[in-house]
Amino acid sequence: MSAVANPATVAECLRVGAGFSQGDRNWIAEQFATLDARLAGFHADATELEVSVKDREARGQKVTLECWIAGRQKIVTTSAEEDLHAALNDVRDDLRRKLNDAKTRQEPRHNKHLREVPPPQAEVDGDEPRADAETA
Repeated sequence: MSAVANPATVAECLRVGAGFSQGDRNWIAEQFATLDARLAGFHADATELEVSVKDREARGQKVTLECWIAGRQKIVTTSAEEDLHAALNDVRDDLRRKLNDAKTRQEPRHNKHLREVPPPQAEVDGDEPRADAETA
């Protein structure tokens, strides 16, 4: 992937949604910091992340992380872990997996640099005698 002039980072692209306050944003950004390396291949102005939680601190809480990258489908990851810290780590790791899968799907299948086996050589016209040919 070519170098991006303004690479995306979690700190720059993260929004907190329902269930979180702006005070939680820095703590969450620290939890998601390992995503920076994966997001660096995308432009910051074309990348958005939003994390939200439904029924925070309750038994049935659900954490959702959504990722929008221009030119790609929206990626949504969820976790029903009861511990908020574990749920955030769960959605973070799931997003990293999905980003890696999406990248793999977009790589060209017939990239000549990925193939190490040389193509078969064309046979020479009948002008030269072959070593294995029978002589009459």
